[in-house]
Amino acid sequence: MAFQQGLSGLDASASQLNTIGNNIANASTVGFKSSNTQFSDIIASAFNGAGSTSSGIGTQVSRISQSFTQGNIQSTGNSLDMAINGQGFFRMNNNGNITFTRNGQFQLDKNGYLVDAAGNQVTGYLAASNGTIVAATPTPIQIPTANLAPTPTNQATVGVNLDSSATVPSTTPFNPNDPTTFNNSTSVTVYDSLGNSHIASLYFALNATPTAPATASWNTYLTVDGTSVPAVVPPASPTPIGTLGFNASGTLVSPTTTPPGQIAVSLPLTNGATTPQAITMSFGNSTQYGSPFGVNQLVQNGYTSGQLSGFTTSATGIIQGNYSNGQSKNLGQIALANFADPQGLQSLGNNQWGESFNSGAALIGAPSSGNLGAIQSGAVEGSNVNLTSELVNMITAQRNYQANAQTIKTEDQITQTLINLR
Repeated sequence: MAFQQGLSGLDASASQLNTIGNNIANASTVGFKSSNTQFSDIIASAFNGAGSTSSGIGTQVSRISQSFTQGNIQSTGNSLDMAINGQGFFRMNNNGNITFTRNGQFQLDKNGYLVDAAGNQVTGYLAASNGTIVAATPTPIQIPTANLAPTPTNQATVGVNLDSSATVPSTTPFNPNDPTTFNNSTSVTVYDSLGNSHIASLYFALNATPTAPATASWNTYLTVDGTSVPAVVPPASPTPIGTLGFNASGTLVSPTTTPPGQIAVSLPLTNGATTPQAITMSFGNSTQYGSPFGVNQLVQNGYTSGQLSGFTTSATGIIQGNYSNGQSKNLGQIALANFADPQGLQSLGNNQWGESFNSGAALIGAPSSGNLGAIQSGAVEGSNVNLTSELVNMITAQRNYQANAQTIKTEDQITQTLINLR
């Protein structure tokens, strides 16, 4: 039986060398997972069971298993490249055929879909128009490249400190072009429905006759692009949009809105944008202390239109678009899949695996949730092949091959001896 045993050893060693060679060839393949050859012995069966003198009839390859250990994460500088740090696979779609990969070298195709080099589409969760991620059945992620629509300002927050030692302006009535008619001023840029910007200037004039519950009050005036709001019909004088009242502790007490300090204004526009434009100005963070006038907060929620200028991807797989107007918006979220037994996945080539009965059904979720790994943007996961170990394994497999060949040679010599007997 030595011929059969030796031949089985040669075949098994050749398979091991093939596996090692494949590992070495893919030492630089992004997302590649190394394999190792597992062997089992072969015993001749008998009706009366194996005897104590049975020596076996050789070996066989029982399995070529893959090692799904983490590969080194390498920075690429490409914002669309992604590496999985931890467990899981990218879920890919190729004309309805679902495959899985660890290779995160992605790009945008001509239709804006996130794809790999073979054109497989990355799947995940899409974002609603307001940027909210809708976690439903994963679908191919398509990045919208249209301009971000403008958002008109409807909220403005103004936080100022008005000097408690200030005196009433020497000149009346208020005139935005005469600094002797007011104490302090500041301005904020607001946007209309077309994305056009407008300069909203606020003026504060100490009121000589405060009203309860305030012990000190300030008339607040507004101009937009130099025009008084509300509009002035000569010979009338500009009227304030409201009065800010403070108590003896310097805390804002009026207007007595909920929350306090809110003043609603209406901007008349003549440039084709929606008019009038309603804006709520909140002065709730304003104070009146014994220190010079200062602006502590001045923000508004509008912006002009913007062009898509780049992407960032968070650890949870959310792809965020960055726009030329300084805004950002969620565009989608990568979905990852994991399996009860990744060893049972079917290798399809091109860095792809397929679901099988042995692997179990794909368990899909967002990155960094459950046992799924985190996404690292601008990087890829390198091959997990250890070249030093593979070279040592190759030497061992080569010796095994030579030894099995020697077994056959020895059996041949013994057989030739028997034939030559007379």
